[in-house]
Amino acid sequence: MTYVDGFVIPIPKKNLRSYWVMAKIGCKVWMEHGALEYRECILDDQSKGMGKPFGKLAGCKGGETVLYSFIVYKSRAHRDAVTKKVMKDPRIAEMMSGKKMPFNLKRFGCAGFKSVVEA
Repeated sequence: MTYVDGFVIPIPKKNLRSYWVMAKIGCKVWMEHGALEYRECILDDQSKGMGKPFGKLAGCKGGETVLYSFIVYKSRAHRDAVTKKVMKDPRIAEMMSGKKMPFNLKRFGCAGFKSVVEA
């Protein structure tokens, strides 16, 4: 079974362009260092008939949308090894060095998940 890092990111719509620039760099770096899959997804269809709308669940405010991103690995140990390499990569260091992030880091959520059902 694989291991997945998942991210939920409320973001102002006006900042999407700068986020996509970062995401493309992140995708390249994670894949070069061994991630199996890298996805950046933007909210498209908020079903209103079942459960809480995803944007509301993510705490979106006016003018915001939500991104759901995930990275797939062979295992947690593989995730840890890939992440260690990624964090040493100069492209990531440059992206994180003093630049204003296009989203509020205090409102973004991330976690690691063990896969329990796969097809």
